Amino acid sequence: MERTLIFGNAGSGKSTFAAHLSGAQGLAHLDLDTLVWEPRLVAVPRPSAAVEGDLVRFLAAETRWVIEGCYGEWIELASRHCTELVFLNPGEAICLAHCRSRPWEPHKYVSRAEQDKVLDFLLGWVRAYYTREDSCSLMRHQQLFEDFKGPKREVTVPPALEGFAQRPTNADSR
Repeated sequence: MERTLIFGNAGSGKSTFAAHLSGAQGLAHLDLDTLVWEPRLVAVPRPSAAVEGDLVRFLAAETRWVIEGCYGEWIELASRHCTELVFLNPGEAICLAHCRSRPWEPHKYVSRAEQDKVLDFLLGWVRAYYTREDSCSLMRHQQLFEDFKGPKREVTVPPALEGFAQRPTNADSR
């Protein structure tokens, strides 16, 4: 059973890789942003109990999935059910470039203009990933990766998506 959990900084390529896996392998795709934030409200968090309940329901309902996000507590919960953990960690310059070239995300923003209004905040948040100590930080992500005992890989070079999903996953790609 394929159950892939992808995590990393904003702009690391999580959504792109998850969409590729979902389409190529017919997996249910869950972007944790859709659980963590109130629909169509930028940076308005949902109650933790609601997020946890929705995530647990997804995990119980789906047998083949890809989940992607940056939220340490929800990555940790989902990691108990995944068959592979993928830590996308391409570095600050790549993440910033991806954020600047990100297409409009209609499931998160009412319009492209609304998305563009938060770009400066997002870029600052991406830069802070390397020094802050919250659940969405590099420090927390490294700990999650190290603690995970199953098949895992850390990807430091953005993947060329063709063939990436078929790579062996019993060792990391550091």
